[in-house]
Amino acid sequence: MEEIEKNGGEGLFVRLDATSREQTKNMASVTLEKYGRIDILINNAGIIQDALIVKMTEEQWDSVINVNLKGVFNCVQAVVETMINQGSGAIVNASSIVGIFGNVGQANYAAAKAGLIGMTKTLAKELGKKGIRVNVVAPGFIMTPMTSAVPEKILEMMKEKT
Repeated sequence: MEEIEKNGGEGLFVRLDATSREQTKNMASVTLEKYGRIDILINNAGIIQDALIVKMTEEQWDSVINVNLKGVFNCVQAVVETMINQGSGAIVNASSIVGIFGNVGQANYAAAKAGLIGMTKTLAKELGKKGIRVNVVAPGFIMTPMTSAVPEKILEMMKEKT
Protein backbone atom coordinates (compact mmCIF):
# COMPACT_ATOMS: atom_id res chain seq x y z
CA MET A 1 0.00 0.00 0.00
CA GLU A 2 2.83 2.38 0.86
CA GLU A 3 4.45 1.80 -2.54
CA ILE A 4 1.16 2.30 -4.38
CA GLU A 5 0.36 5.51 -2.52
CA LYS A 6 3.94 6.78 -2.84
CA ASN A 7 3.52 6.54 -6.61
CA GLY A 8 0.24 8.44 -6.62
CA GLY A 9 -2.07 5.45 -6.70
CA GLU A 10 -4.93 4.42 -4.50
CA GLY A 11 -5.47 0.98 -3.10
CA LEU A 12 -7.33 -1.07 -0.58
CA PHE A 13 -5.69 -3.74 1.54
CA VAL A 14 -7.83 -6.48 3.05
CA ARG A 15 -5.98 -9.24 4.92
CA LEU A 16 -7.73 -12.57 4.62
CA ASP A 17 -7.37 -16.31 4.80
CA ALA A 18 -8.45 -17.55 1.36
CA THR A 19 -9.66 -20.82 2.90
CA SER A 20 -12.33 -18.89 4.82
CA ARG A 21 -15.51 -18.33 2.84
CA GLU A 22 -16.58 -15.67 5.33
CA GLN A 23 -13.32 -13.71 4.94
CA THR A 24 -13.39 -13.93 1.13
CA LYS A 25 -16.99 -12.69 1.09
CA ASN A 26 -15.95 -9.84 3.38
CA MET A 27 -13.07 -8.94 1.02
CA ALA A 28 -15.50 -8.69 -1.86
CA SER A 29 -18.07 -6.63 0.04
CA VAL A 30 -15.42 -4.20 1.41
CA THR A 31 -14.04 -3.74 -2.11
CA LEU A 32 -17.50 -3.26 -3.57
CA GLU A 33 -18.39 -0.78 -0.84
CA LYS A 34 -15.28 1.33 -1.52
CA TYR A 35 -15.17 1.19 -5.33
CA GLY A 36 -18.70 0.25 -6.38
CA ARG A 37 -17.42 -2.54 -8.65
CA ILE A 38 -14.90 -5.35 -8.92
CA ASP A 39 -12.99 -5.49 -12.19
CA ILE A 40 -10.23 -7.99 -11.53
CA LEU A 41 -9.40 -10.85 -9.20
CA ILE A 42 -5.86 -12.20 -9.06
CA ASN A 43 -5.63 -15.51 -7.21
CA ASN A 44 -2.01 -15.73 -6.13
CA ALA A 45 -2.15 -17.22 -2.63
CA GLY A 46 -0.16 -20.42 -2.37
CA ILE A 47 1.78 -22.61 0.02
CA ILE A 48 4.00 -25.66 -0.20
CA GLN A 49 4.37 -28.50 2.28
CA ASP A 50 6.63 -30.90 0.44
CA ALA A 51 7.05 -34.56 1.29
CA LEU A 52 7.33 -37.81 -0.61
CA ILE A 53 3.92 -39.44 -0.90
CA VAL A 54 4.93 -42.23 1.50
CA LYS A 55 5.68 -39.63 4.19
CA MET A 56 3.07 -36.97 3.37
CA THR A 57 0.56 -36.44 6.16
CA GLU A 58 -3.10 -35.86 5.63
CA GLU A 59 -2.64 -32.41 7.18
CA GLN A 60 0.06 -31.55 4.59
CA TRP A 61 -2.22 -32.71 1.79
CA ASP A 62 -5.28 -30.87 3.12
CA SER A 63 -3.57 -27.56 3.87
CA VAL A 64 -2.01 -27.28 0.39
CA ILE A 65 -5.26 -28.26 -1.37
CA ASN A 66 -7.27 -25.90 0.84
CA VAL A 67 -5.10 -22.84 0.20
CA ASN A 68 -4.03 -23.47 -3.40
CA LEU A 69 -7.30 -24.79 -4.81
CA LYS A 70 -10.22 -24.23 -2.44
CA GLY A 71 -8.98 -20.70 -1.75
CA VAL A 72 -9.36 -19.87 -5.45
CA PHE A 73 -12.86 -21.38 -5.45
CA ASN A 74 -13.79 -19.23 -2.44
CA CYS A 75 -12.40 -16.01 -3.93
CA VAL A 76 -14.02 -16.60 -7.31
CA GLN A 77 -17.40 -17.27 -5.73
CA ALA A 78 -17.03 -14.12 -3.62
CA VAL A 79 -16.67 -11.83 -6.67
CA VAL A 80 -18.28 -13.60 -9.61
CA GLU A 81 -21.87 -12.48 -9.04
CA THR A 82 -20.71 -8.86 -9.01
CA MET A 83 -18.75 -9.38 -12.23
CA ILE A 84 -21.73 -11.09 -13.88
CA ASN A 85 -24.00 -8.18 -12.91
CA GLN A 86 -21.44 -5.72 -14.32
CA GLY A 87 -21.16 -7.74 -17.52
CA SER A 88 -17.37 -7.64 -17.29
CA GLY A 89 -14.37 -8.68 -15.26
CA ALA A 90 -11.11 -10.56 -15.35
CA ILE A 91 -9.87 -13.42 -13.20
CA VAL A 92 -6.21 -14.47 -13.27
CA ASN A 93 -5.18 -17.67 -11.48
CA ALA A 94 -1.56 -18.42 -10.58
CA SER A 95 -0.81 -22.07 -11.20
CA SER A 96 2.66 -23.56 -11.71
CA ILE A 97 4.65 -25.56 -14.20
CA VAL A 98 4.48 -28.27 -11.51
CA GLY A 99 0.76 -28.55 -12.27
CA ILE A 100 1.69 -29.61 -15.80
CA PHE A 101 4.80 -31.75 -15.27
CA GLY A 102 4.65 -32.78 -11.60
CA ASN A 103 7.62 -32.72 -9.23
CA VAL A 104 9.10 -35.18 -6.74
CA GLY A 105 7.83 -34.54 -3.24
CA GLN A 106 5.01 -32.28 -4.37
CA ALA A 107 2.00 -34.53 -5.00
CA ASN A 108 -0.24 -32.15 -3.03
CA TYR A 109 1.07 -29.02 -4.77
CA ALA A 110 0.99 -30.62 -8.24
CA ALA A 111 -2.57 -31.84 -7.69
CA ALA A 112 -3.74 -28.40 -6.56
CA LYS A 113 -2.02 -26.56 -9.42
CA ALA A 114 -3.24 -29.07 -12.04
CA GLY A 115 -6.73 -28.73 -10.59
CA LEU A 116 -6.43 -24.98 -10.89
CA ILE A 117 -5.63 -25.29 -14.60
CA GLY A 118 -8.74 -27.43 -15.11
CA MET A 119 -10.86 -25.10 -12.99
CA THR A 120 -9.69 -22.10 -15.01
CA LYS A 121 -10.58 -23.75 -18.33
CA THR A 122 -14.05 -24.53 -16.99
CA LEU A 123 -14.58 -21.04 -15.58
CA ALA A 124 -13.49 -19.50 -18.88
CA LYS A 125 -16.20 -21.51 -20.65
CA GLU A 126 -18.84 -20.67 -18.06
CA LEU A 127 -18.04 -16.99 -17.61
CA GLY A 128 -16.67 -15.89 -20.99
CA LYS A 129 -20.15 -15.50 -22.45
CA LYS A 130 -20.93 -13.18 -19.52
CA GLY A 131 -18.04 -10.84 -20.36
CA ILE A 132 -15.60 -12.24 -17.81
CA ARG A 133 -12.13 -13.34 -18.96
CA VAL A 134 -10.56 -16.14 -16.94
CA ASN A 135 -6.90 -17.04 -17.48
CA VAL A 136 -4.22 -19.05 -15.76
CA VAL A 137 -0.47 -18.53 -15.71
CA ALA A 138 1.89 -21.41 -14.96
CA PRO A 139 5.34 -19.97 -14.24
CA GLY A 140 8.43 -22.04 -13.66
CA PHE A 141 10.58 -21.85 -10.56
CA ILE A 142 10.76 -18.39 -8.98
CA MET A 143 12.82 -17.50 -5.91
CA THR A 144 10.35 -16.18 -3.33
CA PRO A 145 10.09 -16.29 0.46
CA MET A 146 8.01 -19.47 -0.01
CA THR A 147 11.04 -21.24 -1.53
CA SER A 148 13.43 -20.22 1.26
CA ALA A 149 12.91 -23.55 3.04
CA VAL A 150 13.82 -25.60 -0.05
CA PRO A 151 17.17 -27.40 0.42
CA GLU A 152 20.13 -25.90 -1.46
CA LYS A 153 20.64 -29.11 -3.47
CA ILE A 154 17.08 -28.88 -4.81
CA LEU A 155 17.46 -25.14 -5.49
CA GLU A 156 20.56 -25.80 -7.58
CA MET A 157 18.75 -28.51 -9.53
CA MET A 158 15.82 -26.16 -10.17
CA LYS A 159 18.15 -23.36 -11.29
CA GLU A 160 19.77 -25.71 -13.82
CA LYS A 161 16.36 -26.63 -15.25
CA THR A 162 15.15 -23.04 -15.45
